[in-house]
Amino acid sequence: MDLFDVLTLLGGLSLFLFGMNLMGASLEKRAGSSLKILLGKLTSRKILGFLTGMGVTAVIQSSSATTVMVVGFVNSGLLTLRQAISVIMGANVGTTVTAWILSLTGLDGDNFFVMLLKPTSFTPILALIGVVLTMMAKSDKKKDVGMILLGFAVLMFGMDTMSGAVAGLEEVPEFRNILLMFSNPVLGVLAGAGLTAIIQSSSASVGILQALSATGQVTYGAAIPIIMGQNIGTCVTAMISSVGANKNAKRAAVVHLLFNIVGTAVWLAVFYGINAVVQFSFVSHSIDQLGIAVVHTAFNILCTALLFPFSGLLEKMACRLVPDTKAPEKIQILDERFLATPSVAIDRCQEVAETMARISMDALKTSCQLIEHYDPKSAQAVRETEQEADQYEDMLGTYLVKLGRADLNAADSRETAKLLHIIGDFERISDHAVNLVESAEEIRNKGLSFSVHAKQELAVLTAAVGEVMDLALDAFLQNNPALAAKVEPLEQVVDTLKEQLRNRHILRLQKGECTIELGFVWSDLLTSLERVADHCSNIAGCVIEMSHDSLDVHEYLDNVKAGGPGFLRAYEAYAQKYALM
Repeated sequence: MDLFDVLTLLGGLSLFLFGMNLMGASLEKRAGSSLKILLGKLTSRKILGFLTGMGVTAVIQSSSATTVMVVGFVNSGLLTLRQAISVIMGANVGTTVTAWILSLTGLDGDNFFVMLLKPTSFTPILALIGVVLTMMAKSDKKKDVGMILLGFAVLMFGMDTMSGAVAGLEEVPEFRNILLMFSNPVLGVLAGAGLTAIIQSSSASVGILQALSATGQVTYGAAIPIIMGQNIGTCVTAMISSVGANKNAKRAAVVHLLFNIVGTAVWLAVFYGINAVVQFSFVSHSIDQLGIAVVHTAFNILCTALLFPFSGLLEKMACRLVPDTKAPEKIQILDERFLATPSVAIDRCQEVAETMARISMDALKTSCQLIEHYDPKSAQAVRETEQEADQYEDMLGTYLVKLGRADLNAADSRETAKLLHIIGDFERISDHAVNLVESAEEIRNKGLSFSVHAKQELAVLTAAVGEVMDLALDAFLQNNPALAAKVEPLEQVVDTLKEQLRNRHILRLQKGECTIELGFVWSDLLTSLERVADHCSNIAGCVIEMSHDSLDVHEYLDNVKAGGPGFLRAYEAYAQKYALM
């Protein structure tokens, strides 16, 4: 093996790692909705958590990415430590899929079907299709598929290049001696753990071992401890990710490490203990790519079978290693670990935005009740809710801006833009809730009282505003354009009611039935309620426009206000429903 073979090996390794990263990232991007569905099925049932972890990892081809997501979910309070353990176990089994795909490079034979399955036969076709889709397709979905195919082609080409470059090592005595050294179980485990910790991917390190097996010098005795060590090395990513997380998130990362260390220690002892008595003949035989895939899968399944019944014990060990602290810990609602998986991050943003929407609307409804029946505790609760809504807006806005810098597909990009526009309207609704509280306090402190007619009129307006809020909230929560379309006609009715109530109050002032001081409070109330309806209109317009892949809310509102049969019918129905006596 000369210098050029070394350069070829490095080039093949670079292509292999790049292809694996490209394919994994593209799969993750393309499978965003599937990830949300799978992760949404997490429950306290261990077997379901195991299957979820296995499924997600098989999709995105990375147990490290799945484990980092799990750490993020635990840190955000979405998963308990017990639920996380079964998901982590499933991820260890799911990651073995990659080794089976890479074992295709070891196929040999002149049979037509065998030749057809060899990567050298179909990879060029996949590369061509990938290039065509990436360069010419207009659909983001097709482009993502193209990147997956390109990543797979580069991955396989790099694997084939590495295998060819190391073929000359078959005759190098020094290489044979190094591999014999790794037949020592401890050194083999350390070598596998070290390599995997450096490249932070057990799938990639297994692939490198499969490439080296093409020399025919890698024996089962050397491969088995290396594969076991690779499982320990892959824990580095989760351990690094848990830095700065809360104690339960740290415990999840520790469970991942404990699972692999205990599994490796037990099965290594069992294997070499039996081997000392029975003397397995295959230990000295050469292992090929398929054999490595079999060993990798068998080891992970055996580890899961051994420790799955003892997940509670792993939880207790993790709690001992990461003890509770006296200081209370704050749950991080939007964990930055999710930014590496945009589809999951957007799903979390949606959930947080829904929470913000509900508390803002509830605060407004509470403040409307305080106008007639003031209560200091409720008033304080509204103010606290407004501060909470401000915090939600700051947190969501910052997080969504960071998320917007990621490589998002079209659907995720639209959802990010929609949330950025809508959260401001919900925050302003909570501000108007405080304005209504201040008006209610002014009425109470100054001993003011509206006339019977004024109270009846205000009740009609607050009822209309209450319905427009319910429509806007439901349209947002359900992402329902049909519900959103009902908001603008009712918002126009609210505008009309505001003017009618203002004119009627002026008449009362002229007749001496009301005071100037009450007039100022009345005007503030009408303005706040009308502006709440305006924000509801913005929310509904955003929901409708995003369903059309657009975000020109003002153009939409102008078109709606221009009138149409549907709009006019809805407007007349609402006008009749909220007609003043």
